[in-house]
Amino acid sequence: MKPDTWLAGPAASALGDWVDGCIHRAAGPLLTDECRTLQSCETGKAKITCGYRLPAKWPRPAGGKTEDRTEPPAGLISSPPTDVIHTVGPIAHGEPSASQAAELRSCYLSSLDLLLEHRLRSVAFPCISTGVFGYPNEAAAEVVLTTLREWLEQHKDKAEQALAQVDRLIICVFLEKDENIYRQRFPHYFPVDSSGPTGPRSQL
Repeated sequence: MKPDTWLAGPAASALGDWVDGCIHRAAGPLLTDECRTLQSCETGKAKITCGYRLPAKWPRPAGGKTEDRTEPPAGLISSPPTDVIHTVGPIAHGEPSASQAAELRSCYLSSLDLLLEHRLRSVAFPCISTGVFGYPNEAAAEVVLTTLREWLEQHKDKAEQALAQVDRLIICVFLEKDENIYRQRFPHYFPVDSSGPTGPRSQL
């Protein structure tokens, strides 16, 4: 999988053993150095950095805000540049409150805002807050799928500005439990085949 944007969290503690730690190890030490310049990140907000050694599939479109990267020397082949969006999800041990659900929703919306702002074409979302932050996996999946579906619906009439440039929104799961949850819920939010009006579809 080679999206042109990876999402890591929590941005305030990016050297752990979960998804954020894996991203940092794959990207190399320069990502950690740049994160130290971010001045932290509030819960529900998002910030963006270069992805350094992370693989990416798509080159920057003309006019993209993150295209001004150093080109590789002549004769060398390099992957297109990638980015990392950092966000901090809520800590929710037990049943999440309405405010915690709103913060989790905001993590995804803030990240999607950066996706459009920097003219990025795809992003891989982990299951934010469901690891050591304790957010229940099934409750988190409901927030995620609802948020992504609503975002796509809200932007479907703005294709030239938004969806025309976004190829894929990827949910990248770490646990088999999460894979089962999303496979069960995906068809409800993103029908694979439907005779109704054109809209977002899933690829399972």
